[in-house]
Amino acid sequence: MAQGNQGIRPKQPSLSQLRAFAAVAEHLHFRAAAAAIGMSQPALSGAVSALEEALGVQLIERTTRKVLLSPAGERLAVRARAVLHAVGELMEEAEAVRAPFTGVLRLGVIPTVAPYLLPAVLRLVHDRYPDLDLQVHEEQTSSLLEGLAAGRLDLLLLAVPLGVPGVTELPLFDEDFVLVMERDHWLGGRQDIPREALRELPLLLLDEGHCLRDQALDICREAGRTEGAPVTTTAAGLSTLVQLVAGGLGVTLLPRTAVTVETARNDALTTGYFADPAPARRVALGMRTGAARHEEFEEFAAALRGAMRALPVRVTPAGRT
Repeated sequence: MAQGNQGIRPKQPSLSQLRAFAAVAEHLHFRAAAAAIGMSQPALSGAVSALEEALGVQLIERTTRKVLLSPAGERLAVRARAVLHAVGELMEEAEAVRAPFTGVLRLGVIPTVAPYLLPAVLRLVHDRYPDLDLQVHEEQTSSLLEGLAAGRLDLLLLAVPLGVPGVTELPLFDEDFVLVMERDHWLGGRQDIPREALRELPLLLLDEGHCLRDQALDICREAGRTEGAPVTTTAAGLSTLVQLVAGGLGVTLLPRTAVTVETARNDALTTGYFADPAPARRVALGMRTGAARHEEFEEFAAALRGAMRALPVRVTPAGRT
């Protein structure tokens, strides 16, 4: 014989109930949780109790001294936060559709791009998209891709190709690499350095994890550099790398957009340029394939290409990959 409660659906929890429970789970204190979300303490307590009734499980262990999460509460708190985060993203996407270039845009940028391109990016946003709340996150490529996949970031500014499924690349420009060395170096000032010169030079590179390190090593391998040739890796950033060059520890490769910023303040340095075709990198925007804001991001990429024309780069025509 069928049980009397079969076919009866549990009540659906409301967003306010989930928000109240998530606040209690975070603060483990009803008064602090209520203050955090702008709700009265009785209303918050009632919302959590209603959620427990709707779900049919006890979420909170209440004592006279403290508030604890039950085992079920520990598990469901994670789900509640995920639901609230997803709803927040839904609202952001809806707002973006109603009014493009408004609301929050979380832009991830790699360290070897951020100091040199952000002035142009920020100026563009300030002048053309004043209602856009641009939030910049500087991280290495692997962390940026994780953030994009998880929804923590909306758009990436980084070197490509990535070759990552689910990420669409919007190319912006190509830029040459420049050899940076001490002022009296025999290659200083030359405009026709052959790539083969990299075979034996004492090369300084960034630490593991920087895509620029991998690009430089690829260039060296293409030039015929052997695995045994000396490579010193001691720098976490380009500024430190350039100072090591100035100190006589070797030479390094800089992207063209970084040269003026990193070498102009040190007269112990000089540069040299490679013969055509010079080694280069491509910089692009990366977005989630099928992103709801893809039209907005494509328009943003087109605007960035225009803003980059003043830089020493070769802007990529729209639509070219």
